[in-house]
Amino acid sequence: MKKFLALLGLTSLLVSNTALSTVSAQEPTEIDQLTVAFVPSRDPEEIITATEPLKQLLIDELAELGFNVGNVEITVGTNYEAVGEAMAAGTADVGLIPGGTYVLFDEDVEVLLTSTRAGLSKDSENPADWNDGLPTETGDQQVTYYKGLIIAGPSEKGQELAAKVNNGEELTWEDLDSANWSVMSSSSSSGYIYPSIWLSQRYDGKMVSDLSTIVQAESYASSIARLAAEQVDIVVGFADLRRDYAEDWEGDMGREASIWEETNVIGVTPNVYNDTVSVSLNSEVMTDELKEAIAQAFINISETEAGLEVISIYSHEGYQRATSEDYDNEREAQRILREQAE
Repeated sequence: MKKFLALLGLTSLLVSNTALSTVSAQEPTEIDQLTVAFVPSRDPEEIITATEPLKQLLIDELAELGFNVGNVEITVGTNYEAVGEAMAAGTADVGLIPGGTYVLFDEDVEVLLTSTRAGLSKDSENPADWNDGLPTETGDQQVTYYKGLIIAGPSEKGQELAAKVNNGEELTWEDLDSANWSVMSSSSSSGYIYPSIWLSQRYDGKMVSDLSTIVQAESYASSIARLAAEQVDIVVGFADLRRDYAEDWEGDMGREASIWEETNVIGVTPNVYNDTVSVSLNSEVMTDELKEAIAQAFINISETEAGLEVISIYSHEGYQRATSEDYDNEREAQRILREQAE
């Protein structure tokens, strides 16, 4: 009996010590300040005003996840590179930055999340699948990317190229080089860079700059207007470009049939991944545990009405986990930009 009572006492002591250790392990980590940096894709004052509620939302969520943050500071960089530089230096702990900015600084910055947006009813890599004459609609699924399209118009050459694609034939470089193209500036993802990647992967490294006839448009509106007027045969742009200008096509642009009937997709670029939530690897407060908490906090925030209102400033609708490999196409895009600059 004495041995039993002694054993029972020892067991109670061990349980008590374990309980104390568990409580101690769960004590929150104290962080004086967390700095969150935004890129100036909108007016900086507008971003500062719209994201003010994010401070308390983030403090509350991180507290639930074991981190007591005294203050959240929100900053807006003077340009995209300035935010990347601040993160690389460790003066910004968290950044809401585009994929291109992340890739430029990925030795010092780690991607945690990719923002999501409503997907489209068409998402195929086969261009002919987009050419059923029906509108592209917003889908129910949230996606982490958008596709770029190479679109042929109602001109004779445009229809010739579309006919080949819809018949399952491969376009040759000569086919494409004989057409008049409307493109955007060389820094535009879906309006220049990703069409260059698409061309490079199919035609021995040739890019948009190798085409014989290209017109740089001032805007997507002017690009589509040129297509409608049959001044160009091909335009390039984001996947819901035609939807954005469907009314103008039959209105101000004066076409008699719908944009869905008169245009055809002849190429689909690799996925352009959305903006990121990334963290600085040189931040004094950053740990693996804090990275995980920040990622979960932003996911949780995006699932609330108040949180959705805040992140809508960047047209974000939610977040999903991301990997560095998701942005390999962005790395290829940066390579193309470097080659163009040389």
